[in-house]
Amino acid sequence: MSPTDLVARLTALVGADRVSIDPARLKEAARDLTEIRGTPPDVIVRPGEVAHVQAVLRFANAGKIPVVPVVMNTNIGGLALPSRGGILLDMTAMNRILEVHPEDLYMVIEPGVLFGQVKEHLDRNFPQTRFAYSLSPPETSVLANTLMDGLLNLSLRYGTSSTWLNGVEAVLADGTIVRTGAAGWSTTQWCTSSPMPDLTGLFVNLHGTTGIVTKASVRLQQAKRLRRRYFMMGYDVRAACALVRDFVREDICDDIGILTWPVAKMLFGELRPTWREPGEPLVMTYVDVTSNRQAEMDLRESILAEVLETSRKSGARWEGPLDVRDLIKIEPAFRKLAEFPTRLDFMLDHPGGGLSWVGTYGPTSRWEEATELSCRIMVEHGFPPIAVARPMAQGHFGVLRLIETFNRDKPEEVEAVAKLNKALVEALLPMGFIPYKTPEWVFREHGSKIDPGFREMLRRVRTALDPNGIMNPGKWPV
Repeated sequence: MSPTDLVARLTALVGADRVSIDPARLKEAARDLTEIRGTPPDVIVRPGEVAHVQAVLRFANAGKIPVVPVVMNTNIGGLALPSRGGILLDMTAMNRILEVHPEDLYMVIEPGVLFGQVKEHLDRNFPQTRFAYSLSPPETSVLANTLMDGLLNLSLRYGTSSTWLNGVEAVLADGTIVRTGAAGWSTTQWCTSSPMPDLTGLFVNLHGTTGIVTKASVRLQQAKRLRRRYFMMGYDVRAACALVRDFVREDICDDIGILTWPVAKMLFGELRPTWREPGEPLVMTYVDVTSNRQAEMDLRESILAEVLETSRKSGARWEGPLDVRDLIKIEPAFRKLAEFPTRLDFMLDHPGGGLSWVGTYGPTSRWEEATELSCRIMVEHGFPPIAVARPMAQGHFGVLRLIETFNRDKPEEVEAVAKLNKALVEALLPMGFIPYKTPEWVFREHGSKIDPGFREMLRRVRTALDPNGIMNPGKWPV
C-alpha cells in the first residue's frame, strides 16, 4: 500500500487531525533516550478513544501492517521503537483518570496518564490516598511503567508496579476488546484481580506484542500523615548492602535505596564524574519512614538509629541519618531527591541527551558482588560507576541498575554505551540478575538461555493472539 493510500485509509478511520506523516516526527520516532535505533514508522496515528484503537488494529491486521504502541517515548531499551516501519500508535491523547475509588483504593486510568498528573489529582481531590512513583520524570506514563514491571517508591512494601494491577482493558490484533480481573465479570467494580484467572499477565512485560492496553485498574494505598526521608553517607558498598538488609528485616521503611558516589557529584553539577577524592563518601543510602501517629514514628526512627549504630559498631563508617529537609537548607540541589516523581535534570539535560541503563532484578544475597563487579566494568569502559540498588517486595529480591549518560549525536559514544551494556548483561545474567524492560538485543544474544518449554509456550500464546505478527514485531522474539 502506498503512503498516500495508507494515510487516506487511516484518515477515514480516525480523522485527519489524528494522522501524521510529518518527516521530523517520523524521524524522531525512530529513537528514544538510549543508544538503540529503530526504523521510522510510515505514519503516526494518535487515537482519542478505544474505538479508534480497534479500527486501526482491524485495518492493520487485515493488511498485515506492523503496529507499535508508544506514550512519551522515554522508555529505556528501544521497546517502543518500530523495527519494520508501519503504524506508530501514539497513545498520549488517551490521558484521562477515569475513576478514583478512595474507599476501595483503586483508580482506572488510560495509557496517556502521567505520574505528575496522578500526584496532582490525588493530592488535590483524594488526599486520603497515595500512589507510588518511580525515579522517572513526572511526564512518564503510569500505565507504561506498570505494564513493564517498573519499580516505585513503595515497591519495598508492595512489589513491582505490575502487582498493583487489578486488571486491564486491551484491544487484540483483530480489534477484539478483552477485560481482565474482576472487570471480566463484574460491571460495577474493579477492585481486585481475584478470583478470576490471571490473564492480565498476557499483557505484562510483553511490550505491546499481545495487545494494546487502553485502560487499567491500578491500586492505591492509604496515605500516611507523617513522612521523613533520611540520607546516610557511607564509605563501603558491602556495609551499605548489609545495612539495607538490616533495615528490611526490621520492617520500618516504605522505601530504601543505595546510590553510588557519581550521583552526588552530578546532583551538584558535574557532568560525567570519573574521579572521587579518598575522603568523599562512596555511597548514599536513603530511607523513607512513614506513620499516622507520632509515637509510632518516634519508635521507627529510634529503631533506624539503633540499626545504624549497630552497623557502626561492626566497623562501618556512616554520616547521618540526615533529614532531607535539613540537607535542602544546606544545598538546595537535594530538593530533586526529596519528593517523587522528580525530574533528575542532571541525568537528562546534557549535550546529546542520551540516557541508558542495564536494569536487573536479582538476589539480594549477591548484591555486594554484583555491584562491585558492575562498577568495575563501568570504570574499565570509561564511564562513571553510577549504580542504584533497591530491595523489592519486602526483600524477596532486589534491583541493581547501572546508568550511563552520553551524547546520542556522537557515534563513538553510542557505540561505547552499547559495548558497556553488553558487558554488564554478560556479567550479571550468570549471577541471577535478569534485565527488566528487556531490550531486543538481550534476547538476540542471550535468548537461547531461556527455558525451551517457556519459549514454546510464549510462542503459542503470541501466535494465538496475533497470528499475523503485526504487534510490535521484533520484541520478545521467540
